Amino acid sequence: MSTVRGARERARAEVTAAIKDEARRQLATEGAARLSLRAVARELGMVSSALYRYFPSRDELLTALIVDAYDAVGEAAELAAARLGEGADWAGRWVEVAAAVRAWALAHPHEYALIYGSPVPGYTAPGDTVPPAARVASVLIGIVREAHRAGAVTPPPLGDEAGPEAERLAGELAELTGDLPPAVVAALVAAWAQLFGLISFELFGHFHRVVEDRERFFTHSLRALARSVGLPGGPVPV
Repeated sequence: MSTVRGARERARAEVTAAIKDEARRQLATEGAARLSLRAVARELGMVSSALYRYFPSRDELLTALIVDAYDAVGEAAELAAARLGEGADWAGRWVEVAAAVRAWALAHPHEYALIYGSPVPGYTAPGDTVPPAARVASVLIGIVREAHRAGAVTPPPLGDEAGPEAERLAGELAELTGDLPPAVVAALVAAWAQLFGLISFELFGHFHRVVEDRERFFTHSLRALARSVGLPGGPVPV
């Protein structure tokens, strides 16, 4: 009986993977807004009713693709961090992890656009997407927390007008940021937005005829962002 169950589970996993692969192909050619279960079924030679046994709705298929994309970019960040190990070059590790995220995005532009591009009309991401979405942030925050434990983080200046919001953010994100000072938490949120802003500008063509040496520019920008969150480091080379 277990042999039969195992065969069924393998068959289901293979069909699920085929559905996702075809859906990703449609993301590349049609965009997320035009993803269609019927079109996926047609391309796979399935009847729609059979596909619905795997994904009852377009939104459930989108959610699966979004979770996969977050997990993939999160794994890229985690592997980069594991490869570098621990050490006092916190800014260098921050830059290398960010570079791994950028490399994943350039290699998977349509999946990146799905999770960091324009919202899909009519789709609201469920809570299932939150833990995978936090994986990259967890790696970068972990580097800052390690430096903070070593007494190496210098909190950036925080004006009075930003103080209440920084305190709120520190409380809201305490599960991720731990005992990091509110000024550092606020700087991390800003750095997070700038990291993906840099990647998005490059990926979506906004640096065309503006930034030529994009890899060097990215590294320079990420070193500046590392310093903005309080990580130690020398002068940022231009």
